[in-house]
Amino acid sequence: MAGWSIADVTVERIEEFSSPGFPPQMQFPDYTPAIFDRHPELRQIDRIDPETGNTFASIHAWLVRAHGEIILVDTASGNAKSRTDPKFARFHMLDTDFIGRLADAGVKPEDVTCVINTHMHVDHSGWNTRFEDGRWVPTFPNATYVFGAAEYRNWQPGGVTATAQPEGVPVIEDSIEPVVDAGLVRWVGDGDELLPGFTFHAAPGHTSGQLVLRVHSGGQSGWFTGDVMHRAMQVFEPDLNCFLCEDNDQAPLTRARLLEVLASEDALIFPAHFDRPHAGRIAHRGDGGFRFEPVSPSDKKGPIQ
Repeated sequence: MAGWSIADVTVERIEEFSSPGFPPQMQFPDYTPAIFDRHPELRQIDRIDPETGNTFASIHAWLVRAHGEIILVDTASGNAKSRTDPKFARFHMLDTDFIGRLADAGVKPEDVTCVINTHMHVDHSGWNTRFEDGRWVPTFPNATYVFGAAEYRNWQPGGVTATAQPEGVPVIEDSIEPVVDAGLVRWVGDGDELLPGFTFHAAPGHTSGQLVLRVHSGGQSGWFTGDVMHRAMQVFEPDLNCFLCEDNDQAPLTRARLLEVLASEDALIFPAHFDRPHAGRIAHRGDGGFRFEPVSPSDKKGPIQ
């Protein structure tokens, strides 16, 4: 398979599905088509589906190999899960070949040693579990599942995220609690190190407890940014807020701060939903803003950008 590298760390994208998602005016209440006039290069990197008028969204996991570990960062949506909220219509009772695509990368569920959820939303934690013998069980039985302690706490009854986003509570019930009950969880927070060079950083806004993962290896860095940004247009205009975020006062502050770090490090960015080629770098613009520079994957047998 094709992928990216952060020195001796390799990254591949395991797609669950890619399809038109929300109308841009719904996803971003302050959106206007004029954004493509202000930033013409966006037309090539942030597609609007001509048939539906909706933005394209990739739902995927990132497969990371490092230090002898096989790591999944976020686990997409999962199969056979009841998602009745209208916002979740495209995640309802899915039947995808995600496990087959993982096998195409040479990985069986029992090979995965670590699963990381940047946050506990419907399209980031679904494959944590699968339905077997009448109950939800961990999909990756030999893995340590790495969850943000604050994220989980905020999803408990009365918690700030559960209160703000009650439609997400069923995700906790079928995709998080079975893993907790199985005793497979390692709890982490801001500044914690998972492996040498792998550190977590608080990124509140989309959810109060969201974490991003920085990987530093051989003088290079890459960031797995969860839903700090949903689309490339938010790189060009960080104040463009998403209706799916818990706190849209905090979200743009987190976004702008992270974009500055990404640009200063010349880091690879691995977002959760960007359109093809799905990864890239952040650069400063002459006017003081930021731009997204796509980086395409390369065959792992040859040079990787």
